[in-house]
Amino acid sequence: MAVAGDWPHWRGPTRDGILAESSDWKSGDWLAAKPDWMRNVGIGTSAPLIFKDRVYVIGWAGKKDTLRCLDLKTGEDLWSQAYPCPSHGRVHTGDPQMYGGPHAAPEIDTGTGMLYSLSLDGDLNCWNLNEKGKTVWSLNLYKQYDVKQRPKLTPIYHRDYGYTTSPLIHGDWLIVEVGSTTKGTYIAFDKKTGKELWASELKDEAGHAGGLTPMTVDNVPCLAGFTQRNLAVIRLDADKLGATVAKQEWITEGDCNIATPVAVGNSVLVTSGYNQSAIARYDVDLKSGMNEVWKKKVYSKVCSPVIHDGSVYFSWMKVYCLDWKTGEKKWDGGAYGDAGSCVVTSDGKLIVYGGHGKVGLIEGAAKSPKAFQELSVRDRIFEVPAWPHIAIGTGCVLCRDKNGNLHRYSIAGSSK
Repeated sequence: MAVAGDWPHWRGPTRDGILAESSDWKSGDWLAAKPDWMRNVGIGTSAPLIFKDRVYVIGWAGKKDTLRCLDLKTGEDLWSQAYPCPSHGRVHTGDPQMYGGPHAAPEIDTGTGMLYSLSLDGDLNCWNLNEKGKTVWSLNLYKQYDVKQRPKLTPIYHRDYGYTTSPLIHGDWLIVEVGSTTKGTYIAFDKKTGKELWASELKDEAGHAGGLTPMTVDNVPCLAGFTQRNLAVIRLDADKLGATVAKQEWITEGDCNIATPVAVGNSVLVTSGYNQSAIARYDVDLKSGMNEVWKKKVYSKVCSPVIHDGSVYFSWMKVYCLDWKTGEKKWDGGAYGDAGSCVVTSDGKLIVYGGHGKVGLIEGAAKSPKAFQELSVRDRIFEVPAWPHIAIGTGCVLCRDKNGNLHRYSIAGSSK
């Protein structure tokens, strides 16, 4: 089972960028001056995970994707597993020089010790962490479902990066955004065997978002996702399994619906840049579907927002804080470039990671309601963009760049 300090899922222990632990910041620098260790784990923008004092990270090199298990304290290799894989998805188009290697974060079943990974080229694998990553089952989504290239929906850009969305464990299911226009956008597999169990009524092409979002609508378990065409909510209950609760058209130039939707109660939040350049909150119910609460012309391109204590936080060039009820801006500030990470700690601090490896600790709205307040900054950790999501363990932070450089930093002054 997961314990304090584990980071076993996309966007953390509760999949929403919110930590139950304190930042441990008192004053001065938040991170230690030098990394505890540095490794290159292969190119890719897949986020590292932490589970039981081990780091699990996947990267591409030598025509292979390699899953590595490292010691959290030392960075030492404990084991690795690899399989042949191209650097880009088989029907990819657009920006090949900007990215390569796996993008989707792995997903750990903390109850069984199984890890699930998804490559850009559609390789879906189940690995047994209790047996040094032994393969339990594997399949390829392109091959099994004959998934075609995403269509060009806008006149300016056309992009298909391959599979980018982290799988999601829900009970005995592994839910994957397959994007089959004949079978279903979302398909659930038996997490033990890889057998297909059900497919969604919705048949949109897959988006490029980082993850899927569990939510509850009128006491019914649901799933929110950001497809190529829509913000969509589907049912996960037995009576209407896979049925569409609601969808809101949201088409972005270049097919860049990237930020993960965020849900609180019956509400879901979505954002993207380009022609949309907006963030919007929708209330969802089983009878009337999706209703807009507010929509504002500020936005995030990559960074998934975090909703905490009545505020919405995200970063795109600057760090933003909005009022959750109204969408009105409380404050903005800083310079974090194309930021990919925003995390809120139990003491109300924001951890923002972006640019070329810039880590900032920022005061949240509870203590700084009207102005951006930067408490500590460490900049230029890397020489290339820091798109992979940050991972936070007990007393430490893991930072990765798209070229596969992975650093561990201790939190300065932490006794943990």
